[in-house]
Amino acid sequence: MAARDYKGTGMSNDKDRPIFIKRVMSRRKSHHGGAWKLAYADFMTAMMAFFLLMWLLSSVSPVQRRGIAEYFNMPLKAAIMGGQGTGMDSSILQGGGRDISSPEPGTTRMSDGTYSKRMSMRPSEQDLKDATTELERREQARLHDLQIKLMAAIEANPALRQFKQQIRIDSTLTGLRIEIVDTQKRPMFALSNENVQPYMRDILREIGRTLNDVPNRIVVQGHTDAVQYAGGEKGYSNWELSADRANASRRELISGGMDEAKVLRVIGLASTQNLNKKDAMDPENRRISIIVLNRKSELAMTHDDAAATTLLDNAANASGSAPPGVATKPLIDKLGPAATTPRRPSHQAALDTPIERVTIATATPPISSATTAQQQ
Repeated sequence: MAARDYKGTGMSNDKDRPIFIKRVMSRRKSHHGGAWKLAYADFMTAMMAFFLLMWLLSSVSPVQRRGIAEYFNMPLKAAIMGGQGTGMDSSILQGGGRDISSPEPGTTRMSDGTYSKRMSMRPSEQDLKDATTELERREQARLHDLQIKLMAAIEANPALRQFKQQIRIDSTLTGLRIEIVDTQKRPMFALSNENVQPYMRDILREIGRTLNDVPNRIVVQGHTDAVQYAGGEKGYSNWELSADRANASRRELISGGMDEAKVLRVIGLASTQNLNKKDAMDPENRRISIIVLNRKSELAMTHDDAAATTLLDNAANASGSAPPGVATKPLIDKLGPAATTPRRPSHQAALDTPIERVTIATATPPISSATTAQQQ
């Protein structure tokens, strides 16, 4: 920088005098550096990735987890070319296979060098049992709803409300049982035959309409008291009468709107299953039972019928007649929508379907009591 001349100031012009220029630079105090921030960011990123992986592993199903493992085990050739793998084990993804160092198919090598069995994908016995229990529970609830609907339908109908004491509905091991019981003052059928009384017809038709609400099939049973016909077992007896009345009840159920295919059996049981065990002559023993079968009972009856019918036919053909001193009782053993018996009036013959009758030898001795002339 050139020296200035200060004229008129009285100062000498000294060219040899040194001039000092001082430049001051403003500097902030620096830290130790930012490398630690990069390391900390890498650490936090790794931790986030680790916990994200743990969350994903806990949220996926075992099948999805197996698919992910198979994906990373896929051979490079199969991944590129899309071909099948060469592994011995079945795989979710193409090209997947088991570890060839595994001692047997179906095992997985663990991180500690040991092997563990793979979980079978087939449903276990416990799963099947739980599913069966759930189906039975739903079916029981459906039958309970049917019971409520039947009781409500009877209560809502003034003509049927007065007969509700003769209608009994309860649950059994085979399903829902609906019984219409006879009384001395109010019989369900005409004297000694199967003609349905008007009030009984209304009850059966109302029940028939309600039975369509469930898919279950039914069994219709006819019962009588122990009062015998004059002809006894050789002629028209309580067996024929109970079968006729059960079949007449079936026709009324169908007339009420019930699907004919719902009927699995029509059975006449005579006086073998008395409601009043102490008094076989009690009018309460004369009744009609409608059993709404559960699934288990329906399958058991369907599977046993073919073998039972063949066995009974072979026994009847081989023996020809029952041993001396053993009573024989006819039994309707035909599976189908209808069951007919002899002595059917001509105007009802068109509604009937022929049935098969078999004879079963029983160990009970013949009834030796005096017979009466009429059946109540």
